[in-house]
Amino acid sequence: MTGTGALPVALLLPGQGSQHQRMAAGLYGHEPVFTAAMDEFFDAAGPEGAPLREDWLAERPATEIDHVTRSQPLLFAVDHALGRLVLSWGVRPAALLGHSIGELAAAALAGVFSPRDAAALVLDRIRRLAGAPPGGMLAVAASTAEVAPYLSGDVVVGAVNAPRQTVLAGPDGPLEEIGRALREAGFVCRPVPSLSAFHSPVLEPACRGAAARFAAVRKHPPAMPVHSAYTAAPLTGSDIQDPAFWARQPVAPVLFWPALEGLLATGDHLLVEVGPGQGLSQLARRHPAVRRGSSVVVSLLPARPGPPEADRTAVAAAAALITAAGTATAGRPADPASEDRGTPSRPAAAR
Repeated sequence: MTGTGALPVALLLPGQGSQHQRMAAGLYGHEPVFTAAMDEFFDAAGPEGAPLREDWLAERPATEIDHVTRSQPLLFAVDHALGRLVLSWGVRPAALLGHSIGELAAAALAGVFSPRDAAALVLDRIRRLAGAPPGGMLAVAASTAEVAPYLSGDVVVGAVNAPRQTVLAGPDGPLEEIGRALREAGFVCRPVPSLSAFHSPVLEPACRGAAARFAAVRKHPPAMPVHSAYTAAPLTGSDIQDPAFWARQPVAPVLFWPALEGLLATGDHLLVEVGPGQGLSQLARRHPAVRRGSSVVVSLLPARPGPPEADRTAVAAAAALITAAGTATAGRPADPASEDRGTPSRPAAAR
């Protein structure tokens, strides 16, 4: 850090590909704010809530975590609950930036959607996507220009994560063929954990009708700026009120790196990843502002799955780093959803 004062906090909320079995489960029952937020989501999910909770906490879930009916709702719930935990420490973020389903979690965290409405929107999304044709995603250590000659059919650029970190998405067969050609050309490729071709035309038919569901939900101005990974700019009032903007997100490409560049162009930040793993932290560390030390990255959870106590240790360490950076403030909590639940506590693992 530069030592010139407290850095404003920006929360990074990850999406598809960051999920893993029992992600953040070590905090459940130990961190009251996190636990309450997760329970709120499961309660809002109605009959689907109990199976979601059981699979999340199970050593051997009935439905694998990479299936859309598990990865998407649980990523949303964990991102949102971890964000609520950080807000309960008295941190008021200057910005939120979500990746894929993380953008919906960011919008809920900022108060654009109520937690109950957001849960209903997530469940509506996965019901639609569950019937989509099978597909996948492939991370390629290459620029969008380098991969462009290999693309064909419904295989497209699904995400721009860094200057030389591009994610392709499409049907299984064509995606495998393109991946084989890229590897033969010397490019490093890695499958993204997903059984669906997120951010590709494959999902377009499944998303038809979703706009009506978003149109029926009340939307509010955000309590804190949300930088969109779909427009690479802060959400505007017209973005927020446009049902098609939200409905098309599973099809539209994720522009994480351009959005991060736009965020850091406003000034240096303490970038706090609130979600499973450290995928966005690793990407953010490639940014020149982070490499020169003027912006700083903190991850709330471990890089890889581990025992439950590892989650608690990581959160305690992150809380200490955030507080040491001078970003935590005393007084009234910043979490707009927590104001009727009493004063939140400091992280249990850090007491």
